[in-house]
Order: sequence, then C-alpha cells, then structure tokens
Amino acid sequence: MTPSAEQEDSVIPASNKQVQKVNSIKFYIALILAVICTLPLHAVKDSNSNSDNDNAKRKSHYVFMEAMRQKALGEFTSYHELLRHAYSIDTTNTAIAYHLGYNSLIANNATQESVNAALEMMKKHFDSTPEDYNESFLYGNACSKLRKNDEALRVWKKLAHIFPTKVEVKYMLADAYAANKDYNAAITLYDSIETNEGVSIPLTVKKVNYKLATNDSIGAINEVKSLLASAPSNVEYNLLTGNIYLQFAERDSAIFYFNKAHEIEPDNGYVYLYKADYYKLQGDSINYDKQIYNALINKNLEVEQKTEILTDYVRGEFSAGIQQSERIDKLFDTLIEQHPHEIAIHDLYSQYLVAIKDYTSAAEQLGYVLDLEPTNADNWKKIMFINLMDKNYDEAFKAADKALEYNPENIDLYQYIAPAYFQIKQYDKAIEIYKIALEKADTANYELMSNLVSGIGDVYYTQGDTLQAFAQYEKALEYNPGNIMAMNNYAYFLAESGKDLDKAERLSSTTVKYEPENPTYLDTYAWIYFKKGEYSLALTYMKSAIIHSEKEEPSAELYEHYGDILFMNGYHEEALPNWEKALELKPESEILQRKVKHKTFFFK
Repeated sequence: MTPSAEQEDSVIPASNKQVQKVNSIKFYIALILAVICTLPLHAVKDSNSNSDNDNAKRKSHYVFMEAMRQKALGEFTSYHELLRHAYSIDTTNTAIAYHLGYNSLIANNATQESVNAALEMMKKHFDSTPEDYNESFLYGNACSKLRKNDEALRVWKKLAHIFPTKVEVKYMLADAYAANKDYNAAITLYDSIETNEGVSIPLTVKKVNYKLATNDSIGAINEVKSLLASAPSNVEYNLLTGNIYLQFAERDSAIFYFNKAHEIEPDNGYVYLYKADYYKLQGDSINYDKQIYNALINKNLEVEQKTEILTDYVRGEFSAGIQQSERIDKLFDTLIEQHPHEIAIHDLYSQYLVAIKDYTSAAEQLGYVLDLEPTNADNWKKIMFINLMDKNYDEAFKAADKALEYNPENIDLYQYIAPAYFQIKQYDKAIEIYKIALEKADTANYELMSNLVSGIGDVYYTQGDTLQAFAQYEKALEYNPGNIMAMNNYAYFLAESGKDLDKAERLSSTTVKYEPENPTYLDTYAWIYFKKGEYSLALTYMKSAIIHSEKEEPSAELYEHYGDILFMNGYHEEALPNWEKALELKPESEILQRKVKHKTFFFK
C-alpha cells in the first residue's frame, strides 16, 4: 500500500471511488501518450535515431514527469502507479527505478521480499550515478537502518571518496565500520572527525563504547580525560568522567568528579542524579534518599524527568521489599506541592496507592486527574476498577455513568462497564449496557458484535435462562466463527447443563486446537469428558490444565474439577488435597465442604 491520497469528491459513490481513481490514472497515462504521438516529429525524435528504444525512453520520461507532478499535488496513489508505468516502459532508467524503489520501501505494507526488491532498484541508480548525493545518501541510510551492513559499508566508502568534506558521511561510514565490528577503523575515523570538528560528548561516548568493545579500558578512560582536559569546568564533561569511573567501580574517582560538577554548578539537578547512583552502589540509603529528594525539588529538572526519577525510586523500594514508607509519601507530597496540576504525578501516585491497597486515596488522586482531563476514557476505567477493588460499588458506577456521559460513542467503555455490572450480579443492568453497545456498534465489525452478543449469553446463563444463553452463543458464532472464548463458554455451559455433550466436545476441541496450553480451555475439555463418563481422557487433559495453570492465579473450579476427576479414576487419596485447595479459595461452597468433610465425591 502506497501513501494514501486525498479522498475523491463526495459526489462520487463510495463503491465507485476506487474504480474512478484507477481510471483517472489510466487517463493520465493515455493523455501523456496521446500528446507524445501528436507532437511534431522533431520534438520527439532525435534526427539520428527513430528507434523504438528511443521512443520508449521519451514516453517513459514524460510519464515520469507526470508522476512527479502528481506527487507535488499530494496524489500519492497516482504518483506510485505512474512510476510503475514509467518503469515498465523503460527499465533501463535508473532514476525512475530509484524513485519507484524508494516509494515501495516506505510503503505501509512492505514485506521482506518487497524491501529487497526496492533496495535492488535503488542500488541500480547508486551504481550508475553515485554522485547524486541526496539519492545516494538515502540509499546508504536505508541499508544501514535495515542492517544490510556489507552494502552499507560499500556505499559509505564510495560516498566518502566522492565527498571527502561531508562530515555526515564520515559519521555514517564510522557507524558502518562499527556495525561490521571493525571498531578500530571506526575509532580512527572518529579521531579524524574530532581533529576537524573538535571534541564533543557524543563523539567521546562512541569512542569509549568502541574501545570497551575491544577491551581497551585504559583507552576508554583516556578518551574521557581528553574530553575533560578540553574544558575542565564543563559540568557535563565532569559528570561523564565520573560516570565512566563508576562503571569501572573506581568509586573514589567517580565521586570526586561528581562533587567537582556540584561545585561548578550547585543548582544542576542532574548532578544529584549521578550522586544518587553513586550512593546507591555504596549501599548508603540515607545519602541516596537525600540526593533523590534534592533532584525532585530542583527547579531546573523538567516534570517528565522528575516523574521518571520517582517511578524508578518507587520500583526500587518495591524490589527491596519496602512497599510503603514515609519517604515515598513525602516525595509525592513534595512533588505535588511543586506541581499541583501535573496529571502524570497524580496518576503515578494513584498507581502506587493501588499497589499498597490504599484504594480510597488512589481514587482521590485519580479524581484530581479527571478534574483536569475529564474526557479521558482510560482514567474513568481506572477509577472504576479501583472502586470495584474497594467494593465501593456506588462510586464505581457513578464513574461509569460519568465515563459514558463524556464518551457516549466509546464502545470499549461499554465492553468494560457491562462485565463490571455482571461481576456484582446486577445482571439486568449488564444486559442493558450490552444492548446499548450493540445499538452503537458498527454492525460490519463482526468480531466486536460477536463479543457483545457472547457477553449477553454469559449473563443469561448465570440468570438460569439457558435457552436465551445458548441462542446468544449461536448468534455470536454466526458473527465470528473464530470466537474461541464464546466457543469455550458455550461448550462448558452445555456440559454443565448436560445438553448435547457431543456438540460441547466439538466446540471445546476447537478451542484446545487453537490454544493448546490455555488451562481454562483444557479444563473445559476435560470436564466435558468427565460429564461423558470418559474419566481416563478427562484426567489426561485435566493434568495438562493443572500444569499450564502454574503461571496464573489459582482457580477453585480448576482444583475442584481435578479432585472430582481423580476420584472417579480411583485416586481417592489424591483427590482430597485438591478439594481442600479449592475450599481455601472458595470457603462458602457447601458442596466442597461436604467433599472435604466426608472425603468422597458428591453430585451437585
């Protein structure tokens, strides 16, 4: 797919727009060829040649010129088609080949095969006319980015020879040497750039990295020393030097340069960050916290930078097993006092408060966010989730109403809110939300329609209306025969109802075929065999479900089914521990209580 062109005039019927676009391209081509044919003989023919080859070249050139005009007008589809036609007339024109290749390379649907073909077309022009600097540079850059390292190196060497004063070519050649792991050649080239352009942090960092790649640690240190010698009072140079020493675990030297940077520029917030890293490696939590605090209150650091610092700090505390502390609260308070209207800070604080299960405070912080940005659907979903976790259902659904008020056409919200009502057993409200979503949904979006109808089926089944539920599942699979979640639920509920177990088996086998390691689908498949009395097969699939459930939250239903299947296969003693695990997760279940108490299976 080439870059999209502007839409056709609105009077053109939608079904005919593509046809008209293609016809317009054909018209351009026909018009150009017609003009060529009516030109005076001397306008299209060289007096010394009337060959078909010369005519083809001229025709190709005129089509190419029209292609460039269409590009200037923003008609990219026409541009691409005209390029293709021009190239088909004269495949020897490397300029046309180059433009067609480059345009194909940047297409949205480019495949590896089309990329290789596009590069080959660009290569033709480079090989024939390497002195076309812009085209050659773009070709070399494409080779570098696509990691065609050998070809990239060849291109940059050639361009460096033709354009010895172009610094950007030298940079690209040095990077090409490095990509081919010829680090010494890259360093030599950077040295020559440095001689002409002067030292700089980007150059020094590259040279340090490449010297480290060749295990030349002394050379790496000398590079930063050379940089620092050029401007001893440069704060960035001192920080870089200190950081290099820190990487080599020479901490005394590292803190020397960090402190020197601090003396030169006491208000530089980045100094505190480097010193914080130093104290963290030292295990000095008191000084580490002090540096983090100083960085966060520093006026010279951007809010985005401060948010990143605080995020890393909180993650570090959590990884160390410290999930809540006065230090974290103090840092958030400080930052909010400085920047009371910054959404990112309130949002981060809310995430932290959710992590420590302080849901009330988390909802309060998100409330500030929504005051500042009331149309953000994702944040309404977050505050709903927080209130549901806190079992504050009234607030959860007040948020749901507000979310839909601000985003009445956001189908994702309906898909989030309806299951939330289902979760708290407000079944009629869940169905109402699903039906509103169906009214608003694009009926041509079969996957969406299938998911919505399947959700209604889940609600009807839970209400005990199996006829309505199964009708909804059938409808969901008509919309999208590949909806494996609907298949699984339909199959499981058929089995639970004892209805059409053969159909349940067919549906479930499809889900297991598509996701053979999904414990939920394996559990359903095993349970259908259990219901059919095929206990040995049931045990095979149930064991697989248990194995693949180890990375997920434990399920009472899974353990209960495993216990039942083990019992029916004669493994009575092994059944009991699984029933006990299920009862721990679902202590209110009377049937599980009876199974554990009497150490035997009971039908519901």
